[in-house]
Amino acid sequence: MTPDLTAVGDTGLLDTLQHEVALFARRAEQTRLGGVGQVRNSMDRAAYLLLNRLDKEGPMGVKALAASMGIDSSTVTRQVAPLVDTGLVTRTSHPDDGRAVVLQLSPRGQARLEEVRDSRRQLMAELTQDWAAEEREAFCALLTRFNGALSARMSGHDRGDS
Repeated sequence: MTPDLTAVGDTGLLDTLQHEVALFARRAEQTRLGGVGQVRNSMDRAAYLLLNRLDKEGPMGVKALAASMGIDSSTVTRQVAPLVDTGLVTRTSHPDDGRAVVLQLSPRGQARLEEVRDSRRQLMAELTQDWAAEEREAFCALLTRFNGALSARMSGHDRGDS
């Protein structure tokens, strides 16, 4: 069901919003918002998100990682393979079920993730250096809310909801 635009807001504002989101997506992909210095563009989005999730939630199986990220297991398996090959992630047997695999951030992966995070923090600081602290906080809160709404919408579509 399509929402009534008059209930949501001005169509001109919504046109501007959708255009700015499209520009943001294109620019973010072009630069990968990778950071600054030598670390810039040195880790793709999928790798960053996987490493970040393992860092925040700890070791887990492929299915659990896929579920926590809202993607399918085959995608996680495909995306994690190069991370294992480069030593950023380790694969071990599950302690309770030797047939199951547990993925864990390696010490090398932890160090690399911190390096990329530091570079990306520096980029965010540079891009918002002339913003007031309240503006940064508001932007972060609104972007988080927007991403949550997108995630909820995608989850609904995965179940066949509209």
